[in-house]
Amino acid sequence: MRPSGRKLSDLRAVSIETGVMKHAEGSCLIKMGETHVLCSATIEDKAPPFLKNTGQGWVTAEYGMLPRATNSRTRREAAAGKQSGRTQEIQRLIGRSLRAGVDRQALGERQIVIDCDVIQADGGTRCASITGGWVALRLAVKKLLASGVITSDPIMDHISAVSCGIYAGQPVLDLDYLEDSAAGTDGNFVMTGAGKLVEVQMSAEGSAFSQDELLQLLDLAREGNAALVAAQRAALGL
Repeated sequence: MRPSGRKLSDLRAVSIETGVMKHAEGSCLIKMGETHVLCSATIEDKAPPFLKNTGQGWVTAEYGMLPRATNSRTRREAAAGKQSGRTQEIQRLIGRSLRAGVDRQALGERQIVIDCDVIQADGGTRCASITGGWVALRLAVKKLLASGVITSDPIMDHISAVSCGIYAGQPVLDLDYLEDSAAGTDGNFVMTGAGKLVEVQMSAEGSAFSQDELLQLLDLAREGNAALVAAQRAALGL
C-alpha cells in the first residue's frame, strides 16, 4: 500500500491553470498532488551571443523554490550569493527537455526563458516544472504566431516528465516525498507526446535495480506521460 492510498500506476491529482500571470507571455500554475509550481515564459527579442547570425533561437530555464515550499525554511539562494548545484542541475534539465520539442530554426533568432518557481514541494518538482513549463512555452509561441512575428510553428511535440521508482519492492508511478525519500530506486522520465524518450535520470538509492525493473518503470512512465499530455491539451483547450 502506498502512503497516499494510490494504486501503483496512479498519478497524483493533476491540474494546470493557464494565464495566471498578467505580464508573462505565457504562464500556468501546475499542481501535481501537493507539489505546486508556477511557470512563466518570457520572450526576448535576441538570442544568446553564441547563436548570433545563425538564425536559430533558444529556450532556457531558471528554477527556484520559495523559502517555505518545504517543511522547514530554506534560505533564499540570492541571500547566499549563489545557486546550489541542485538548482543549476534542475534548470539545465528543464531547458534541455523543452528544447527537444522545439524547431529552433523556426523560432528565429530570439530566446524564450521559462521560469519555474516552486510554491510547495512534495516530490517531483523538476517533473512538474517541465510539464508546466511546456504549457507556458506553448502559450508564448502562440502569441508569436498570432502577432505574425513568426509564420511557422516551432513547437514540434509535447514535452512532459514524470517520476517512477521502486518503493517497498514495487514499481510505482509519480512518487511523492514520502515515497521518494524511502525509494530503493528513483528515476525521472522526460518524454515527447509521441512517447519518445528525451532524457532518463535513474539511480539506485538503496539497492541496484534489474533490467526487468527498469522496463517496468519505463512502461509506467509511458502511461504517466500520456496522461500528462492529455492534461496539457485540456488546459490549452486542444
